[in-house]
Parts: sequence; C-alpha cells; structure tokens
Amino acid sequence: MGTGIVGILFHIIPFEYAALDYMAVIFFVLNAILFATVFSMSILRYALYPEIWGVMIQDPVNSLFSLLVPWGSPPWALWIVDAVAAASVTVSLSFVLISQSHVTSLERITALQLLPIAATIVASGASAEVADILPDPYPAKGTMIASYVLWGMATPMAMMVLVIYYQRLAVHKPPSRETIVSCFLPLGPLGFGGFSILYLGKVARKLLGESNTLDPLVGHIAYIFGILISLLMWAFGLIWLVFALATIYYSSPFPFNMGWWGFTFPLGVYAANTMLLGVEMDLMFLRSVGRYVLAAAVVMLWLVVASRTARGAWQGSLFHAPCLQNLKSKAEDEAITD
Repeated sequence: MGTGIVGILFHIIPFEYAALDYMAVIFFVLNAILFATVFSMSILRYALYPEIWGVMIQDPVNSLFSLLVPWGSPPWALWIVDAVAAASVTVSLSFVLISQSHVTSLERITALQLLPIAATIVASGASAEVADILPDPYPAKGTMIASYVLWGMATPMAMMVLVIYYQRLAVHKPPSRETIVSCFLPLGPLGFGGFSILYLGKVARKLLGESNTLDPLVGHIAYIFGILISLLMWAFGLIWLVFALATIYYSSPFPFNMGWWGFTFPLGVYAANTMLLGVEMDLMFLRSVGRYVLAAAVVMLWLVVASRTARGAWQGSLFHAPCLQNLKSKAEDEAITD
C-alpha cells in the first residue's frame, strides 16, 4: 500500500508530463512485484507452519495486519472478490477485537483498530473507479451501489473508533515510541473515505444521468453530496494531521520498525483527496497543497522508509513477530500437561 499509493499520486497529479506516467508505471510494477513476493511468502509461512495462523489471528496487534491483503487486490471480477473479502474481514476481525477478553484497558487501544475498517473503505474507492470504466451501464450501476454500501459499512465505524481513540489519547496520552507512527493512521479512512464519496458522486452523476429508472437529478445531488462530505472529511483529517505532526515532534526520536510504513499510505490518500477536491472545486490552493506539499512529502517519506527497510532486511534486524512468543508458551504448556 505504501508503495502503491506513490504510483497513484504520480498518476493523478494534474500535470501533463510523460515522466509522471512513466513513474506511475514503475511504481505500479514495483508494487505488484512486492505484493506477489510477500503474498507468496505468507502462503508458504502458514502452509509450512499452520500452527502460527491460530496464534497470529488471536494476537490483538498482528491480526490487524492480516486484512491488508484485500487492500492490494482490484477489473471487475477481481474487485468482487476483493469487496467480499474486505467486508468479511471488516466484520469478522472487528468482532474478534470486541470478543477478546484480555483487551480490557483503554490504554491498549491504538489507531491500529482502524485497519479492519479501512479495508472496506479502500474497496469502496476501488469500486468507484471500476464502475467508471465499465462499458455496460447495468453492472456499472450495480458496482456503484455496492460501493455506496461498502462506504456506509465502514465510514461510520471509523468515526466511532476515532472517538474512542481520541478519548484514549486524552486520558492516557500518546502511544509508546515503538507504535508512535500509528498516529498517522486516522488520515487513512478520512482521506480515502473522502476520495471515495467524491469519486462516487462523479460516477453517479455520469451513470444516473443516462438512467431511465431514476431522475437524472439524483446523480447531481449525489455529486454535490460527495463534494460536501469529502470537504468535511478533509477538514476533519486536517485536525488529525496536526495532531500526528505534533505527536511525532513531541515523541522524537523513536526507533525504526515496519510501522514506519504507516507514514506513506495515510498521508498519500489524504493527498489524493486534496488534489481531487482541488480539481472538482477548481481551487488552485488545494491542487497546489496536494501536489507540491503532501504528494512531495509522501515521495520523500517513501524514499526514507524504503531505504531503511532495505537496509534492515539485508541486516536481518527488521522482521520480528511478537505473537510467536505465544506459540512458544503454548508448546511449553502442552509439554507440561503431558
């Protein structure tokens, strides 16, 4: 995701430069290679050591990253699989988090709780773009409606989690330095949620304007609704961006870990929403902030995080799975019982 969003930003930046298209293709290919490699490694991991799956899915932190797989997938048939997977993961993992009896303290709540919900928001945004390019209007309308349903499933839940997370910050102060980068995660559902509802409004205006079943005015209302909601979510995201920057400044320095990839995707989708709002509302300020400030920051952050990730992977000091400690304790308990 952190790599893919960079390619998306190069693609949607409102400049007619061939170099930007080439960079978008390069990042797309790189992202596809990384996705295929990591996905294959994960399949091998759980195929060779199936006992790890049960321990991982019960871990209150590591289980949240299992739903990042539906974020990386969507053509139409692939989107259907992606949407079903994302919605299923959102519902099931959210219930797993609710039913875990050992997570009883508000202090243990972090912005990572947004990950199960954000998967469905990403699927909603992807389906809006799929509906826009489908040649047949009937499956396009069905895809658009499904996208609104996905957006409605996830976005209100994300708002509820943000309320809980704000209370956690107010009572227990910022999270530990190891997880401090998670303070950027609220920008993910707010940024992509705003992007999705605005893009859906564009698609609704186009498809319903050609519809014989509904008044074309419905499409225009959906478009206006999309602009207003997207603008409100952008403004709300601005508050969380300031919170995140202040938290990073207050908590620095902090150690590098894989959580640093939380810098790129949330800020990237917030930049995408900023640029789309600037284009649709014809505001040079938003277009400039989106491409010169936010998008540039995402690219620079990607370079920093990617270089440090490569160095850590080469040194073998980067990858660590704390949940495997529970696997060891389970094995010891079984040995004692025997």
